[in-house]
Amino acid sequence: MVVDPKLIRKLDEAGKLIGNTPLMRIQRAWSKPGVELYAKCEWAQLGQSVKARPAFSIFKAAILNGDLPEGRHLMDASSGNTAIAYAAIGARLDIPVTIFLPENASETRKLILRSFGAHLILTDPLEGMDGAQRQARELAANEPEKYFHADQYNNDNNWKAHYRTTANEIYRQTQGRITHLVATLGTSGTFMGNSRKLRELNPDIEMISIQPDSAMHALEGWKHMETALVPGIYDPNQADRTVIVSTEEAYDWVKRVAKTEGILLSPSAAGNLAGAVKVAQELEEGVVVTTFADDYAKYGEVMNEIFS
Repeated sequence: MVVDPKLIRKLDEAGKLIGNTPLMRIQRAWSKPGVELYAKCEWAQLGQSVKARPAFSIFKAAILNGDLPEGRHLMDASSGNTAIAYAAIGARLDIPVTIFLPENASETRKLILRSFGAHLILTDPLEGMDGAQRQARELAANEPEKYFHADQYNNDNNWKAHYRTTANEIYRQTQGRITHLVATLGTSGTFMGNSRKLRELNPDIEMISIQPDSAMHALEGWKHMETALVPGIYDPNQADRTVIVSTEEAYDWVKRVAKTEGILLSPSAAGNLAGAVKVAQELEEGVVVTTFADDYAKYGEVMNEIFS
């Protein structure tokens, strides 16, 4: 299938705004002689989150495969960052986007999505993201001509985006000195892609995943794998070990980083930092890298709770 050259140009222009994010050293909120701690600031790209990379990768593959002819919607289930990335990229490409998300998603996120022109289908909040995923699959099966189901939880272009870009950036930005990768599990794409590529670049790097302490956590985008619908792209064997982080720990790190580094993190980013610090504290020397999925901008209600 021949793809419209105008769409290819739009795709190339959007791609220039994805990736190449800065790596920030954490020195004031936490420090230890002999140990360096860094975080990838993933809000510094189109869509303002780590999900810009997989969203763009999924869009690009769908366009080149002919899965998004004119008028067909890219559709998926997402409660936050992936949805916003889809919507922002879709706006630049003039491709309609439909998102399933639980009705209790924050009003800030809904406003951002609607501002980008996304069509929202709100689902039962009691069923969470698992329910939103089920309804997205049903719609894709019932109206395949209208919707392309991106299916981020089972789409290999999710983890491949990080395999092709993020891991190489981390390795280059640390001059190949990274000793530990620490990242949370949601769709698991960030951890799967980075760990696979970094292990190829240096098999001695330790890959450590983070999970919340219970199914009742309040960390957006995180999955408690023992109780959640496990993504098809997730391979538990990629992690050398797992550390546990609570919602309360993440909230504490939001406040600590704000007061010491002058940066307002999202609870999810702060949770990644909490996990990375747990690993770093065990070391006498090393270079520990985590990801800051996004900043505070989408979390107005939660930030009020944290700082009240």
